[in-house]
Amino acid sequence: MVDAAFTEQRARELLAAAGTPLPAADARLLALGENAVFAADGLVAKVGRDASLRERADRELRVAAWLAESGIPAVRAAQPAALVADGHPVTLWHRLPEAVRPADPADLAALLRQVHALPEPGFALPRRELLGGVERWLRLAGDAIDPADADYLRERRDGFAAAAAALTPRLTPGPVHGDALPRNVHIGPDGPVLVDLETFATDLREHDLVVMALSRDRYGLAPEAYHAFVHTYGWDVREWDGCAVLRGARETASCAWVAQHAPGNPAARAEFARRVASLREGDPAVRWYPF
Repeated sequence: MVDAAFTEQRARELLAAAGTPLPAADARLLALGENAVFAADGLVAKVGRDASLRERADRELRVAAWLAESGIPAVRAAQPAALVADGHPVTLWHRLPEAVRPADPADLAALLRQVHALPEPGFALPRRELLGGVERWLRLAGDAIDPADADYLRERRDGFAAAAAALTPRLTPGPVHGDALPRNVHIGPDGPVLVDLETFATDLREHDLVVMALSRDRYGLAPEAYHAFVHTYGWDVREWDGCAVLRGARETASCAWVAQHAPGNPAARAEFARRVASLREGDPAVRWYPF
């Protein structure tokens, strides 16, 4: 079932029901999105927003074990299987040491080079369903958004899904992170570590590179920072004629993702309105703000 009222309090109740070692009442809330992320006593717990995330949670744990075996610096699971509370998956992770500095695009590029050099793992990874969450996010938005905007995003989703399926990649397809942003890199005392492994997939490697190109155009990433990313990785995805298609798909998904937070959150409604209006107007330069 979908839990539309996934509040911090609800997440704490689920954390307690799952029987984790974390003190549900006192654990520090780090994030509240598709997962509620809590930390205490050297551990981090991720509580899934709804039951449909169970399969993804199980796969994320398998990915973490595979990356550890492959020698890729990444967050490590504290237990190999997900717990379940009222249908919601709960996973446990070792807490990383305090960051010594913020991650930058070049740090991300160095990790992506390592990931993109990996062969397929010994278990099945899904395709990168960038647009696969759009329907669920719009459903969670309910009547907090204009139904016409929801229909518009569904139409964009279908169009870009078809276009993406017809692309010819420049790079050899294989494992990808799926949400390749500096925020998913932690710089600890021993260097960069990859985190948030739930979107790992096997697909066009270009998916991981378009993210930063969009950050440059939509989110205010400085051109010199983008250049450092390209220099470290060794190739600029904007040279590829399929870049615009993957960019359009990601914009559609990013807009719908914000919609799920619209009920009861005026800031989310305002950011959703900004994003959907810029898509309707065909303006690729309207600034979007991280949410």
